[in-house]
Amino acid sequence: MGIVSINDALRLAQEADLDLVEVAPTARPPVCKLMDYGKFKYESALKARESRKNQAQTIIKEIKLRPKIDPHDYGTKKSHVERFLRQGDKVKVTIMFRGREQSRPELGFRLLQRLAGDVEELGFVESQPRQDGRNMIMVIGPHRRKSEARAERATRDAHHGERAGSRSRASAAAPEANAGEPPAEAGEAAETTDATAAEEVRAQPEPATAAQPEPATAAQPEPATAAQPEPATAAQPEPATAARAATARSGPARVAAASKASARS
Repeated sequence: MGIVSINDALRLAQEADLDLVEVAPTARPPVCKLMDYGKFKYESALKARESRKNQAQTIIKEIKLRPKIDPHDYGTKKSHVERFLRQGDKVKVTIMFRGREQSRPELGFRLLQRLAGDVEELGFVESQPRQDGRNMIMVIGPHRRKSEARAERATRDAHHGERAGSRSRASAAAPEANAGEPPAEAGEAAETTDATAAEEVRAQPEPATAAQPEPATAAQPEPATAAQPEPATAAQPEPATAARAATARSGPARVAAASKASARS
């Protein structure tokens, strides 16, 4: 349209039912544009939202080790580092020194080099080991981006969903296939079942009558008779013995009587 006055530009925007938007205010003369400003702001917000959705946020995970770590614990820490790298995240590995371990930093350096060699298929050393006070730090970055890892995870989940859906459809189709069998087979199966039931009825023996046991009579215990003690009988002295005792008692009596008679005379 060329260079026009401000009044003419406003009149043209009013006639077209549009907005007069200044695009380059620092230019001489300033550059303006006729547009629908509300629609422009809406489209700009949509573009910004899509760009944020596709943008991968970098996350740094941290793993802490000791110079004298146990082999089993080292394997566990290494598995965590591998999992973080597969997810597309960076890993910050920290070696913590305590006491006299600070005088042997080569132990931590060798441990970090060993870890970097074990996970070289998934990541690379982004920051070389460096001493930071009592700690030694190394940063490992992933080979692939986080967006690629996310897309691969989504594809894997979709594949698993398709497999689960095919299994469910197959299990639902199995009862329908069984229900569509011809009725002749069902009739033959019914006749076979009736014949088998008839043979079982004929082969059943007569029910045996169980012998009724006689009622058991409880044996009544005889009443216990208390033993009566026999009366104690005093032992009677033999007759000869008694006579001798009497004679022994009468001897002194006779002597006493004779002595009294002689005294009187």
